[in-house]
Amino acid sequence: MQDMTLVIGNKNYSSWSLRAWLALRMAGRAFEEILIPLDQPETEARIRGHSSACRVPVLHHGDLDVWDSMAICEYVAELAPAARLWPKDRVARATARSVSAEMHSGFAALRAALPMNIRADRPGVEIAADVRADIDRICAVWRDCRRDFGAAGRFLFGEFSIADAVYAPVAARFHTYRIPVDKVAEDYIQAVRLLPAMQEWASAAAAEPWILDREEIG
Repeated sequence: MQDMTLVIGNKNYSSWSLRAWLALRMAGRAFEEILIPLDQPETEARIRGHSSACRVPVLHHGDLDVWDSMAICEYVAELAPAARLWPKDRVARATARSVSAEMHSGFAALRAALPMNIRADRPGVEIAADVRADIDRICAVWRDCRRDFGAAGRFLFGEFSIADAVYAPVAARFHTYRIPVDKVAEDYIQAVRLLPAMQEWASAAAAEPWILDREEIG
């Protein structure tokens, strides 16, 4: 058994879980995974057994519990500095933290209208004005990061960072709903989808038996 355990929700639907899981994978940290299916009769009791906040993801490391996906990502970055989950450059690092925080706390319209559903293919969903505004802002973030900091690789800050873990569920959403985007965003979505860790997650999501009706729009 590993000394770290990550408790997550369904891989097909739980965007918050994906972020923390990707950070651990990309940091090269070994961990045990506990998946608790969401919206089942026993879900709340099982999650509460791991987290006083009754939310996933939660990371157990020895006697320490870390909950909230951003807190987990930050903790993993501290544990594995060689993985450079934040950019080395101070300006790039501050920008990466800013765009990650913006995603973590914002874009409510997009979250509600276009839930993460990795195994689905849902072209043609009507995009309301507030959702379009969120999409446009996200694409602008991606363009700016790629232009200013992305020359060394295919990700927002060149090499993979926590910012990419945070935006990976959005890349998955844009692919699921076939959102028209510019070439920079299209290339970035492809880079995220081709990441071996992301393909591992997507394969597991496709094999899950659970269907959450509230997430199956379109």
